[in-house]
Amino acid sequence: MDKQELQEARTNPEFLDYLETTRINAIAAKDIAALYEVLDSMLILDLDEEKINSVYQTILETSFEKVEVIVNNNQKLSLDDEKLYYVRALYEHGIEKWSYDNFDGAKDLLFVLSNIVEDETLADALQVHIIALANNITLDDFYEKEVNLNACNSEEKYGYFITSFNNDVKALLEENSELLKKEFENLKHLLDA
Repeated sequence: MDKQELQEARTNPEFLDYLETTRINAIAAKDIAALYEVLDSMLILDLDEEKINSVYQTILETSFEKVEVIVNNNQKLSLDDEKLYYVRALYEHGIEKWSYDNFDGAKDLLFVLSNIVEDETLADALQVHIIALANNITLDDFYEKEVNLNACNSEEKYGYFITSFNNDVKALLEENSELLKKEFENLKHLLDA
């Protein structure tokens, strides 16, 4: 969307009514797909921050509730259907913690996610995140030094996650296998909670 289209969307009463109705219904139903549709639209249009925060809070609450049920049923999270949105929510929350230099909080969340997601590409990428977090590397430095900003994963399901790096992922994981073992030992109690 160009600036003119954004402005038209921001001032289109029918679209804004649709968005508000969808927001209210999505929050009431805890419909994760609709919640993300509303959140993404509101962020692009730079709308009411309080409502954006309310939608985001509902996304997090819904995701944590649903993930708890899935994990308690001894299942893992796939990157299909609404489960993709749950994984996205936990991932984004972890990245948000990292952006505030909450290394331990981000590491805890991404560690749990790496152990409950049923996708090798994402699980390995999360391990790369954990290595950086264990070394207290800031998110900005991680982007600058580790992330291949020119690469684009062709699979749409990875669009919400950092999965492309400057170094070979398998080699990086092997190089840091002792660190990852230590982190697993320190954090495995989170998987029992």
